[in-house]
Amino acid sequence: MRLILAAALATMPLAAIAQDDDPIHQAIEARHGFYQMLAINMGMLSGMAKGDVAYDEAAASRAAANIEALTHYDLPSLFIEGSAHGQAEDSAAKPAIWTDMDEFRAKFAGLQEAATGASEAVKGGAANVGPVVQKLGGACKACHDNFREKS
Repeated sequence: MRLILAAALATMPLAAIAQDDDPIHQAIEARHGFYQMLAINMGMLSGMAKGDVAYDEAAASRAAANIEALTHYDLPSLFIEGSAHGQAEDSAAKPAIWTDMDEFRAKFAGLQEAATGASEAVKGGAANVGPVVQKLGGACKACHDNFREKS
């Protein structure tokens, strides 16, 4: 029994390494990382907009700058064939992404546009954060409506 357990445990790191070499797994993990960073920064701004987090101009500007920086990454390139919902584990990407990649890229460009200048727009008081959050949230929703499976 111990020999079987030892053999099973010995192969576990190999399975993890093999999974790390899988380009689909890598793409999905990178997407998750991107969205996690986006969510953290949107959460900060949203909290300030709702009054749940005290307005802090430096923190608001930093969170918005982080979002601006994230939108300069070519996120659509991480949506590789075989990484759609139903094809790969932990994917909420609708197959429509691959049948209408131009529209998907256009939706991401909408997020880029919404983020442009956000780090300056949130300065000057808590009242300035809400419109930025609405603009960013609208761009996120526009993409999610067509290209993300509901969780």
